[in-house]
Amino acid sequence: MAELDISTTDCIIEQEGGVLVVTLNRPEVKNALSPQMLLGMYKAWRLLDEDDSLRCAILTANGNTFCAGMDLKAGADGDHGATDEFMNLMAEVPNIHWQALLRDNRPNKPLILAVEGYALAGGTEILQGTDIRIGAEDAIFGVTEVARGLYPMSGSTVRLRRQIPYCMAAEMLLCGDHITAQQALEFGLINRVVPSGTALNVAKEFAAKICGNGPLAVQAVIRSLRDHQECMSEDDAMAASDELAGPVFASSDAKEGMRAFKEKRAAVFTGK
Repeated sequence: MAELDISTTDCIIEQEGGVLVVTLNRPEVKNALSPQMLLGMYKAWRLLDEDDSLRCAILTANGNTFCAGMDLKAGADGDHGATDEFMNLMAEVPNIHWQALLRDNRPNKPLILAVEGYALAGGTEILQGTDIRIGAEDAIFGVTEVARGLYPMSGSTVRLRRQIPYCMAAEMLLCGDHITAQQALEFGLINRVVPSGTALNVAKEFAAKICGNGPLAVQAVIRSLRDHQECMSEDDAMAASDELAGPVFASSDAKEGMRAFKEKRAAVFTGK
């Protein structure tokens, strides 16, 4: 993989073909969030949106903990090592931290999560902004803010109840307990439980499948999955879905996909 120059000390960003691989890199403090980590993630998500050669992204981490959330040891009053670049960018983009954590302005391409070890507080909050989630068999999840007298501000009180049954969301949010990878699978919070040490490889398998599909079709499906939620009537959601489908069926990729099927060969999609 080729490391990109938008990497920071706390967030390594690499490209492997059409896949952007974003790796949290503060293993010495359990990948607790920092300005440099947030800066790297923000830049990665904006690049994913802007670069047509990128089809999807994988978010993972170095070390034996995915992310422990906010750096509590640094304290609420500390700057956590904020650089001039981060502060200047935050002046232009006040919600840079929420964009980094996938609460706001999510990129319109699939996001795959690969978790080894603990994903607590912000670690489970950012999970809810991803689309496909792989957990190692020893992974531990939890929205633990209430145990510290804090509020989960990255969206869990809104998203979690929409992604898993209400009573399970309420249990996670109100009790602040840890749950195992198997429980997360049973709740519907993650897609797969895999042997420890293999989460990233399995995530890459999913990424390869996505990269082989029509990019316009994939992006339209992502928009529909995220935008056409239960609060819409079925008729309204269907009408909005049809609006997304029209340009896809009119594209050169659609013609190529059908032609490749007829000719019994792999399609060569161009995103046009």
